[in-house]
Amino acid sequence: MPELPDVEGFRRVARAAAGRRIEAVEVLDKGLLRGGRANIIEGASFGHPARHGKWLILPAGDAEVLLHFGMTGGLAWARRGSRRHRHDRIVFVCQGGELRYRNMRKFGGVWISKRGRKRVTGVLGPDAAEVDRERFHDLLGRRRGGVKAALMDQRLIAGLGNLMVDEITWRARVHPRAQVDRLSRRRIDRLWDAMHGVVRKSLPTGRVPPVEGWLTAVRDGRDAACPRCGSRLRRATVAGRTTVWCPRCQRR
Repeated sequence: MPELPDVEGFRRVARAAAGRRIEAVEVLDKGLLRGGRANIIEGASFGHPARHGKWLILPAGDAEVLLHFGMTGGLAWARRGSRRHRHDRIVFVCQGGELRYRNMRKFGGVWISKRGRKRVTGVLGPDAAEVDRERFHDLLGRRRGGVKAALMDQRLIAGLGNLMVDEITWRARVHPRAQVDRLSRRRIDRLWDAMHGVVRKSLPTGRVPPVEGWLTAVRDGRDAACPRCGSRLRRATVAGRTTVWCPRCQRR
């Protein structure tokens, strides 16, 4: 199962609705409309969608529709009148089609706001895909505490999930509990290189690819070994999340 749904892919799906008038919003599961009222966007038209971290943002007149997909959410563009999926929760009925938000396990949700996205998302750092090397140094230079906690903090950098951060720190040979303020510039460079590569590979599918030679490919195996050196991997809770690392490659 993906660590996070393919928000970039859903942004491409949502482009089909851009410029189309919203004729109705059908809330099939009231619990998934987490904030706002559906009728305030009826009659407006969708603008061009944007992604910020784990959020998809759809302008709709003077409001915004903010979608969070949790672990099992999805988005589909479908012909009006076509059969709906049993997990479709909120349907935006537009001219020429329907934009359908679906979510099996009901994590995440939809918010409709005229009062600014920060009231919904909280303060978000820059999207991980857009952070250049110098900006990365600047962001980490403001932090104290462990590396994993810093990279998981959406207020610092938006869009990095648990598996992604484990993959990044493993590829950079940095212990997840290493103190940010004690990292050399060289190690921070390695973290940026790893983040840049992992995010680039993960965006098309919304997950860290479990391919040969990557930590993600072996981390859940029994007696899992490091793909790089063969040492037995360690597992513990770090920054409140299950964390996997190599004790040989990632020394503190």
